[in-house]
Amino acid sequence: MQYIGLDLSGPSNTKGTVLVHFQKQGDKLHYEQHETPVNDHVLLTYIESLANRDSVTIGIDAPLSYEDGGGDRESDRALRSFVTELGMKGASIMPPTMMRMVYLSLRGIRITREIERLSTPYEIHLVEVHPGAALGARMENIDDVLYYKQDHSIRKRIRTWFDSQQMLGVPERMAEESHTIDACAAALAAWHWQDPDHEPAWLFRACPPLHPYEFCC
Repeated sequence: MQYIGLDLSGPSNTKGTVLVHFQKQGDKLHYEQHETPVNDHVLLTYIESLANRDSVTIGIDAPLSYEDGGGDRESDRALRSFVTELGMKGASIMPPTMMRMVYLSLRGIRITREIERLSTPYEIHLVEVHPGAALGARMENIDDVLYYKQDHSIRKRIRTWFDSQQMLGVPERMAEESHTIDACAAALAAWHWQDPDHEPAWLFRACPPLHPYEFCC
């Protein structure tokens, strides 16, 4: 089984997009490689290549649907409540139609539909994830979760912490940017969502047809 964590950015900012690839071996995930910047063609080609030889699970850090009429989805409200209880800032959960989110939502919706159109011999599983919440639900020190985007020393600690989560071989250079940490956390959330030996820290079920993907952390 192959796992991908995808920290997606808007369509005009491919430099902010990170794809990180792990392979499951036994009860562990082993780092394979990561790609950045990533445009849609590179992303789809990478996923198709993997799914031609193995099943792939992808955790995507981007809204994969929006609420009819705008504003929060029910899942956004539920996740905001969950992270607030953890001691995180609820403002980090933003409606998909909010002005600063709308281009990210557009790309997330487009890319999932393009992935669904791929014709591959192995299955591709898609789930929406929130990397910050995935870290906040598992790490002991909530302050590390609150400030890792601004603090390189915290990102270095999180990079080491991934080992304790059985995600092995994450390179030291992955701590240089918060986007790469987020992509790893997205892969962690997707792994615990898909693998029957684990369970997500938080899960909101899909509500087709308007909200066709589950949301987890």
